[in-house]
Amino acid sequence: MSEEQFDLALDLMRRLAPSNTSNNLIRLVKLVGPELEEELFSAVDLPLTTGTCAKSGRQYLKCDYNRDEQSYRSPWSSDYDPPLPEGNQPSIRLRRLEVAINDAFDVYRELYYEGGVSSAYLWDTDDKDIFAGVVLVKKVINDGDAETGAWDSIHVIEVEEKSKAAHYKLTSTIILNLIHGKHNVGELNLSGNLTRQAEHDLALDDASAHVGNIGRIIEDMEIKMRNALHEIYFGKTKDIANDLRSVQSLAEAKKQADIQAELVGKLLSRK
Repeated sequence: MSEEQFDLALDLMRRLAPSNTSNNLIRLVKLVGPELEEELFSAVDLPLTTGTCAKSGRQYLKCDYNRDEQSYRSPWSSDYDPPLPEGNQPSIRLRRLEVAINDAFDVYRELYYEGGVSSAYLWDTDDKDIFAGVVLVKKVINDGDAETGAWDSIHVIEVEEKSKAAHYKLTSTIILNLIHGKHNVGELNLSGNLTRQAEHDLALDDASAHVGNIGRIIEDMEIKMRNALHEIYFGKTKDIANDLRSVQSLAEAKKQADIQAELVGKLLSRK
């Protein structure tokens, strides 16, 4: 498959309904063939799914970053489900840091989201001074048996350690899906995703400082993206709704338009 076909497939995914990304991607892979399957699944951000750690009984989030073959690694025990004895594992140093980041974001998730599931995964790179990781947060809102809303945060970070400092490259994606409405008034579906990038150079006294640095960077990014989503989704939706449905009567609207036209006429006559 050519690079052009891959670009066209991604362009098609951007034009399809974001609320049905998973099914659309499966259908697209069947259409283009298995040659592009791995590349497409790596390039397209999908809503996160959950699993349960067999050892700790705690929920964790599944994504491409903690998958090896058909198994997923739990951040709580570092075991794979289904079991995979030869599965990839972080180094001892990164595993200690991974545990600390998971504990920190477990508190962060409870304070900001009041529920949901969070997971963090780290892995080594070919460069001994660089490691990478991902921090995931998912919150689902249910109305009875039906899912009415979901928030998925995917923060991929690359860390380059230097003398008494570290350079952080962050790529954050938020997938939002909101469904609201009743059968007698219709249904409102707001779905989409937003991606932003940032780089920071921060002081690093010891390895444990990564926890605070990464936490601060992701917290700031989520606040900015949350505000942007509020403006894009809710602000624009409100503007459209106000344009489609006026709270004024037709007589009041006509009177206001006549006054406006009269003022414009007087201003023009002065020139």
